[in-house]
Amino acid sequence: MSAPVFSQTVIALVWDFDKTLIPGYMQRPLFERYGVDEKVFWGEVNALNERYREMGCEQVSNEMAYLNHILEYTEQGRFAGLNNDILAELGRELEFYPGLPDFFAATRALVASRAEWQKHDITLEHYIVSTGFTRTIRGSSIARHVDGVWGCEFVECDTPEGRRLHRVAYVLDNTTKTRAVFEINKGVNKHPNEIDVNAAFPENERRVPFRNMIYIADGPSDVPVFSVVRRLGGRTYGVYNPGHRNEFRQVKSLEQQERIDSMGPADYSEGSQTWMWLTTTIEEIADRIVAEREQALGSKAGDAPRHLND
Repeated sequence: MSAPVFSQTVIALVWDFDKTLIPGYMQRPLFERYGVDEKVFWGEVNALNERYREMGCEQVSNEMAYLNHILEYTEQGRFAGLNNDILAELGRELEFYPGLPDFFAATRALVASRAEWQKHDITLEHYIVSTGFTRTIRGSSIARHVDGVWGCEFVECDTPEGRRLHRVAYVLDNTTKTRAVFEINKGVNKHPNEIDVNAAFPENERRVPFRNMIYIADGPSDVPVFSVVRRLGGRTYGVYNPGHRNEFRQVKSLEQQERIDSMGPADYSEGSQTWMWLTTTIEEIADRIVAEREQALGSKAGDAPRHLND
């Protein structure tokens, strides 16, 4: 089956989640619900790396370690009865940074507001790519504003007490996040039966060219995606929690290393620095799409016929 032909008029904002859209980590409501000390849990997870290596493992995935520790707590009854429905319920407790989720709808409206952009069918999409729980993101207030979510998933098993988390079904780590952006780039998420993410086809045939993409995230763990998006012509933006000096320094370091194009506080309210940078960049991308398409249409039309002088 041949891949569909794309007009390449989609602009995509791709978001990290923890500390990018929310101030902390999405697991916090989980710990609060079950009365688990968050610092103790993460301390145990951090110790697993050395423990697994002592057991002979040469390669250890931090994301698999934390997901398996979630399952271990569930099996031990410390997260008694934890299942996917509960993970989704916990999403309703997440509090987002100022301006969210309204910013998502506002940027769509911005793109829809210009006649010249609509003439060329330019649209805007939002995606979340996270090492957190897909179900928790989809249970949050921002879910209805996004076009797709990549995250970690669990499958369940039946017990006499009811369903509970049983196995890891899908894991996303800081490196495999790049696979997600390539799926957006190629259109795999929209046409899974026609397109394989590993299939090779020209950049000018892909659904969302990287130059139409903006990646927004908070820290060094996002360097692989920052690097891919920026190297292939996209734009990158780092955010930090206002008033948190360590987070500011972390993002400032990324800017100094030229990992990101710019940076600002995680405040998406209208008129804020981050709002202005993102909306201006969206406008620049839309204008560039129009210019490229009109130039291409002009080239195809050729010169108008004219009379020749003898």
